[in-house]
Amino acid sequence: MASRRTWSRRALAAPLALAAMLGALPAGAQPSAAPVTVFAAASLKNAMDDAIAAFTARTHLPARASYGASSALARQIEQGAPADVFVSADIDWMDYLARKNLIATESRTDLLSNHLALIAPADSKIRLRIGPGMPLAAALGAGRLAVAGPDVPAGRYAQASLTALGVWPSVQGKLARAESVRAALAFVARGETPLGIVYDTDAKVEPKVRIVGLFPDSTHPPIIYPAAPVRASRNPNAPAFMRFLRGRDAAAIFHRYGFQTVSSR
Repeated sequence: MASRRTWSRRALAAPLALAAMLGALPAGAQPSAAPVTVFAAASLKNAMDDAIAAFTARTHLPARASYGASSALARQIEQGAPADVFVSADIDWMDYLARKNLIATESRTDLLSNHLALIAPADSKIRLRIGPGMPLAAALGAGRLAVAGPDVPAGRYAQASLTALGVWPSVQGKLARAESVRAALAFVARGETPLGIVYDTDAKVEPKVRIVGLFPDSTHPPIIYPAAPVRASRNPNAPAFMRFLRGRDAAAIFHRYGFQTVSSR
């Protein structure tokens, strides 16, 4: 009889323990699901790595990120790449996927904003005031200007700003095009180009470069980082990750790296 009562107590304890474990997870989260796969703009790498670590520490749910140019990531999602969440460096590439019904637009959110910066190697003596008609071509000398490619958000912002300032015609033949904004950053950090245009958050995480100046926000479209779940995702923990991105803990991490949350602008 005693052994039967012991077995009964154990049988009741098991589901109670499981219920307690599930109760500690965010609503809708599943403890045994595959990692949440985040496709994120290259400029987010350092901050997103920390955000993912914080998400996992809080929820005990795994997540991982794949970084690249927003254009390349959007096209990979279009081709069926197994992403659960997409965070773009501009609205256009998120809109591109929305038009194809590839993201869950009902859960889309504008997450972050940023600034555009002119950078030089840390030991460079170049001084240049950013403004209309600035002598950017003369500052380059025989060198080239590192910028992301024309399909990459940072590259489009750079061209828009240089055009608004009236200096695009003088430098468009002196560009070192890069596949992503982080690749443009690397050109300058390695001293391969005397100047480059990246986000100021990129410059802040690379000690081998310095910011020459910031481009006026009025000279380019607003730099907005939207985030959305990928519609084809079947990962039950993707909504929990989206909630975390919108929360205070993630905002504090992004602020530490120089990003602005859109709600705080």
